[in-house]
Amino acid sequence: MNLNKVFLVGRLTRKPELRTTPSGQTVCSFGLATNRVWNNPQTKERQEQTEFHNIVLWRRLAEIASQYLDKGSLVLIEGRLQTRSWDDQSGVKKYRTEIIGENIQMGPKSGVPSSNPNPITQDKNEEIPIIEEEKEEEIDISQIPF
Repeated sequence: MNLNKVFLVGRLTRKPELRTTPSGQTVCSFGLATNRVWNNPQTKERQEQTEFHNIVLWRRLAEIASQYLDKGSLVLIEGRLQTRSWDDQSGVKKYRTEIIGENIQMGPKSGVPSSNPNPITQDKNEEIPIIEEEKEEEIDISQIPF
């Protein structure tokens, strides 16, 4: 048994691009930036490293993301890694690794004034919905051999 699962929490680097395939399926793609922060043990200085990810959403998730997400939006993506390849115009083989999103959870809206002036209690009172892609097959965890 193998496992291909990705969880990312980050901010969109660009506005989601919504397209429709020739077969009529909706697809949305955008970039996501995540960062890692640590203290350098020798210099005691704070270090930060940013990674950039290519995200692809299909069907209803694609429509929701294009409607509600924008550049800078905070989002949690649950999905899987997928690498695709193609030949460019000069015949050179190209590769692109993407995260195919299966679930998304949107962060709080930024820049929107709230009727609650206290941001601490505001966050506790707001529920952030989890949006899941329609699943075709459920995995029975008891069948995983570890």
